[in-house]
Amino acid sequence: MWILGHRGASAAAPENTLAAFSLAMTQQATGIELDVYQVEDEIVIIHDRWLNRTTNGKGMVTSHPLSYLRSLDAGNGEVIPYLTEVFEILPAHTVLNVEIKHLSNVDSWLEKIRQGLAQSGFPAENLIISSFNHRWIRQIKAAWPQVHIGALTATYPENGLGFAHDLDAFSLHMALDVVDEFYVREARQAGLKVLVYTVDYPEDMLMLKAWGVDGIFTNVPDVARQILSPGEES
Repeated sequence: MWILGHRGASAAAPENTLAAFSLAMTQQATGIELDVYQVEDEIVIIHDRWLNRTTNGKGMVTSHPLSYLRSLDAGNGEVIPYLTEVFEILPAHTVLNVEIKHLSNVDSWLEKIRQGLAQSGFPAENLIISSFNHRWIRQIKAAWPQVHIGALTATYPENGLGFAHDLDAFSLHMALDVVDEFYVREARQAGLKVLVYTVDYPEDMLMLKAWGVDGIFTNVPDVARQILSPGEES
């Protein structure tokens, strides 16, 4: 069962920082999930539209130049990372889920991704791209048919798995509050990996494992590893 550090090992280190991602690997996570914004010619890692909660800055992420964003403290002296920096530090076996929060130009975004993969050697087949904005996802899949797509939803879709099939998805990313055993079974029978977010309590972890879920997003990878597979390699 995959254990994906939600914004890294974010219960113990500042979320969406290199420290949180490195700690998740130390805690034997299978991979990490992170959130990205396209700013100028870079892809920066941060979750919120506003800087106020996770940094010592103020205002909207997209209203500031890169120089300002990189000058901020994202917690314990960490800076807002570039996605290319994450490619550089992750072991090649790591699963990496990139969730897009802001995208202004698909072509330049994909070019930056491809450059980062080529320069770092991180395998493209270990990358999963997701977003609540399914229009962006369709554009990305059209431009890069080989990429793995995560069909992300916070609700129980009225058309069942239709939206995931429309996106030509590799995996289904579903909120813990709405997932159920029937939907998990249906999705897996359709050939989709099922990943559930955000799962921090042992009871939920064990329930999802019993349902046959393929992986979880968690803020506590160390707890998940201990509960789900103490003797299993990541």
